[in-house]
Amino acid sequence: MHKTDAIFITDLDNFHESVIEASHHKPILVDLWAEWCSPCRVIAPILQKIAIEFEDRLGIAKVEVDEDENMKLAGRYQVRGFPTLILFHKGEEAGRFSGAKPMHFIREFIQQHTEI
Repeated sequence: MHKTDAIFITDLDNFHESVIEASHHKPILVDLWAEWCSPCRVIAPILQKIAIEFEDRLGIAKVEVDEDENMKLAGRYQVRGFPTLILFHKGEEAGRFSGAKPMHFIREFIQQHTEI
C-alpha cells in the first residue's frame, strides 16, 4: 500500500476554498471527526484505503471538530454525531452518512453520488 496526499486537513478558515471550490474539480469527502470518538478512529484507516483506491479522482478532507472554530462547521452542516462524512460535488452537498462503515459501503456511496 502506498501513501497518498489525497487526504488533507482543513478548518473553518479554509473550508470554502479547500472543499467547496475544490469540489468543482473533483469530489471531496469531508470527515468531521473528534479525537475522543472511537468510531472515528475505526474509519480512519478505511478512508486511507479509499484515498489510495480513488487516487486523484477524490479528495478527503479531515475536520477535527474539537479544534479552534471547527465546531461551527459541524453546526453549519447540522451534524448530529461523529464521525459524519459529507460528500461535496460541484460545490454542493451530494450525500452524507454517519458512523464507521465498511470499505464497500463507502466505495458504493461515493460511486452512487458522483461519476467516479
